[in-house]
Parts: sequence; C-alpha cells; structure tokens
Amino acid sequence: MSATFASMRYVNYRYWFVASLIASTGVWLQRVAQDWYVLTVLTDHDASQVGLVTALQFLPIILFSAWAGVLADRIPGRRLLQCTQLGVGLVSLIIGIVVLTGTGELWHQYILALISGTISAVDTPARQAFVGELVPQEKMANAVALNATAFHTARLIGPASAGFFIDWWGIGPVFLIDAVMFMAPVIALALMRGDQLYPRTLVPRAPGQLRESVVYVHSRTDIRIIMALIFVVSALGMNFQMTSALMATTVFGKAAGSFGILSTFMAVGSILGSTGAARRAPRLRTILMGAAFYGTAEILLGLSPSYWWFALLSIPTGFGMLTMNTSANALVQTRTDPDKRGRVMALYSLVFLGATPIGSPLIGWVGTTFGARWSILVGGIASLGIALICGVWAMIHWKGRVVRRRSFPWVGIEADSSVDAPRRSVDPL
Repeated sequence: MSATFASMRYVNYRYWFVASLIASTGVWLQRVAQDWYVLTVLTDHDASQVGLVTALQFLPIILFSAWAGVLADRIPGRRLLQCTQLGVGLVSLIIGIVVLTGTGELWHQYILALISGTISAVDTPARQAFVGELVPQEKMANAVALNATAFHTARLIGPASAGFFIDWWGIGPVFLIDAVMFMAPVIALALMRGDQLYPRTLVPRAPGQLRESVVYVHSRTDIRIIMALIFVVSALGMNFQMTSALMATTVFGKAAGSFGILSTFMAVGSILGSTGAARRAPRLRTILMGAAFYGTAEILLGLSPSYWWFALLSIPTGFGMLTMNTSANALVQTRTDPDKRGRVMALYSLVFLGATPIGSPLIGWVGTTFGARWSILVGGIASLGIALICGVWAMIHWKGRVVRRRSFPWVGIEADSSVDAPRRSVDPL
C-alpha cells in the first residue's frame, strides 16, 4: 500500500474513514437543506436569516470549545463520539419531522442551530484527539491528512446530492436521510476492535486543567507560531463563500448560483493538497511554505481577468490552503503530549474557527468599499505576510541554537524526549 494511504492498513482506521466520509457528506446535506428550508419556506428569501442560523451554529463552538477539550481528555473517545453523533443525528431527525408535518417555525431553527453547534463544540476536539487512538504515533499525520481528504471529498458530493434529493423528494426526506447517515460513525465505533486501539491516558478531573493547556501552548513556540499563522489566514484569507460570490456577481456578471462551480474547483485543489500532505511527515517549513503559496495563489486569484481564470486558479489556491491546514493540524496533534491533546486541539479549533467571524466583517467592508477584488487581495497579502513573519520568527528562535531534538520541529526531526537525547546545533535553513 502506498505511503499516501498508509493508515488504511489498520482495520479500525478503515472503519473510521468510511464512517467519516458518510457523516461528512451528511453534514453538507444538512447545511444545504437547512439553508434552503430557511430561505424558501420559513422566510421570503431572507439571506440575513440564513446568516443568523449559521452564526448560531458557530457561536457555541467559539464559547465552549476550550472547555469541550477538557471533556475530550477525560472521557474515552469512543463513548464521547458515539454520544455526539447520536446527538447530531437526533437534531436532523427532529428537523425532518418538523418539516414533514409542516409545523416548523423560524425560532425552532434558532434553537436547533444552537444545540447542533454545542454538540459540534464537543465533537470537534474529541474527533481530532481520537485519531491518535486508531493508528500508531508514526502514522498519525497520515491519518489526519486522510481525514481531511474524506471531508473535502464529502464537500464535493454533499451539496450536489442535497440539490438532487431536494428536487426529487423535498426538504423533509433529506433531513431523514441525513439522520441515518450520522449513524455510520456510531456503528463504526461499535465495530472497532478494542485490542487494536492505541488508547490515550485519560486525565482525572482536577481544577485548572484549561489553564494548564493554555500554559502548555504558551510554552511551545512551534505551536504558538502555527496558531498565530492559522488565526491571521483564517480571519482574512478564508472567506471564500463571501468573496467568491462577490467576484462571480459583481466582477464577472454571473448569476449568484455560479459561485457553486467555484466551490467545486476549490474542493478539487483541496483534495490534492490533503492527499499530498498525507505522503509527508508534517514540518513547520511545509506549513509556512504552504501558507506562502496559498497567499500568492490568492493574490493571483484576485487579479483574475475572467470567470474561468478565477475558477482554474481556485485549484492551486485550494491546494495551498489544505497543504497548510492539514500539515498544521497534523503537526500540532503529533507534537502535543497525549494527555493534553484534546485540550490543545480544542484551542486550535477555537483559533481556526473563531477567527472567521472576526475577519469576515472586515473583509466584507473592504469588498463593499474598495471592490470585490480587494476582498481577496487583502486576504492574499495578509496570508503571504504572516507566512514571512512566522518564518522570520522561527529563524530567530531556533537558528544556531543547541537544542533537543524534540524542541526543533522546523527541520521535522522525530521527537525524542529521553534524558540521553543527543544535543546538536542545527541550521533550519
């Protein structure tokens, strides 16, 4: 089996990969169906209400992710993930019943969006930490990259499938199908072979565990560099739902729906980026180069002379984005102590997801004031700039220093925390 699919050698990971692909497709089905339901049934094409429902889904993630990471370090991953997947399946089932019975109200969607977001806040760090229980440490980066591939494959399949199902069967049945799809991880977790798992040491309940994770991240320069990079890029450079729509409609004169094609091109590049990352061990240099490539591609995207040039340039942009994101996620996971992984990944998710609501209004203002192209150009310049700044930061911190192998992720050397670990001076460049 090739290096790209090395994690597929492990039966428990195969169960999880297939289940994640099915459930991620279900996530996209739910997003499209819920947006369509709010837009066409509960309101008279009021896009602001769609935005509000989406915001309510993200609000609990921003508020509770850090505390959810504490749960991920305390509770066995299989049990916690079975509960979260049953929860999101139940939410879809309730929406489906409400739609089919014709009793739906807009405030129902507000409440269900908050519930769904709260479940996601718990599910995200638990899901990321659980990867380390499916494969040995040396295969974790590959497993993380393949998970990203599954998600973006679902991103290709899900929206198109949702449109087809809504046209043929209506909105209600889509939510019922969605509820069934969320049972795939529950079944996969039940089928897993306990003797082939790599369980983490669970952390007993104790005061100050959240503060401990913050102190830990602050003590790790490599993780701080990654989080600073991801925050800026996520805030200013990853607003494609908005910027693609602006470019398609105001610059190229296309119908509003045309930006859906752009999402497909972006997803193709994303899959190429995540599968490429699966072949390599994560290194800080790869992350910074990916961010610089992404920023450059985004600048070219903003300068596109035509709609189809914009679509084609979305492929390398997606490639750079996922090379950076997948490698960053994998490096943080593999270099974090196992007993803190849930909490650290919760902080990472908070930085990654929480940055977008902060940056989106600014990018929207730039697009309205200076034109759609500048909404993309600003993101590209910011992404390229932070990549260069973080590169200089890393060089200043590590260059010419005598360090333990564990403390030097810039060159991608395997961790070795033993007392007798060799010391040497390494030039990262």
